[in-house]
Amino acid sequence: MERTCCIFGAGDYGAMPRPELDGRCFLIAADGGYGQLKQWGMSPHLAVGDFDSLGRVPEDVEVVRHPVRKDDTDMMLAVQEGLARGCGRFLIYGGLGGRLDHTLANLHILAFLARKHIPAFLLGPDAAITAVCNGTLSFPAGYRGTLSLFAWGGAAEDVTLTGLLYPLDHGTLVTDRPLGVSNEFLDGQAALVTAGRGTVLALWTPQPGLPLPDHTT
Repeated sequence: MERTCCIFGAGDYGAMPRPELDGRCFLIAADGGYGQLKQWGMSPHLAVGDFDSLGRVPEDVEVVRHPVRKDDTDMMLAVQEGLARGCGRFLIYGGLGGRLDHTLANLHILAFLARKHIPAFLLGPDAAITAVCNGTLSFPAGYRGTLSLFAWGGAAEDVTLTGLLYPLDHGTLVTDRPLGVSNEFLDGQAALVTAGRGTVLALWTPQPGLPLPDHTT
């Protein structure tokens, strides 16, 4: 089984409960995410960033410190550290809310990983987001509520949706028209989102007790 990297950023956690994580997960604090982990009584394996958000450099964990003037965000640097350690799946907490520019940057990170066919999820108190590129996203039966889909980085072609209120057969999603907003899961049915060419962002309400969707290529 591929090792999962769990990254904790400085975004909005709201009333999000402490996540129940597999003991094999590699935990990274991206700058201010270190504070949230400590609030939950958790310690990361690694802390990464310039630590301008946290206001200090942690002294009780391994640290990879970067200058404030840098090309990549702290979250992207944390992802790169996870990749360097052989992680093949990413769960990113604290990457939504707060500054809109950082939220958009984190969507770019999802697309970056999807194009490498590495499953990655942004997980917040009110939304879960992933990206699928030239592959299929499989939701198990039991999901409820809305599923919104967006083309990212250009048109997504040969898009097929099944098990949803509004199906699509080899259609196209474009970046300048939000055709994929507010689709709905169907009771008792698994749902599939396939992007034959291009990248699709998928956004839904967190579903406690249900597994995250699977990525296949």
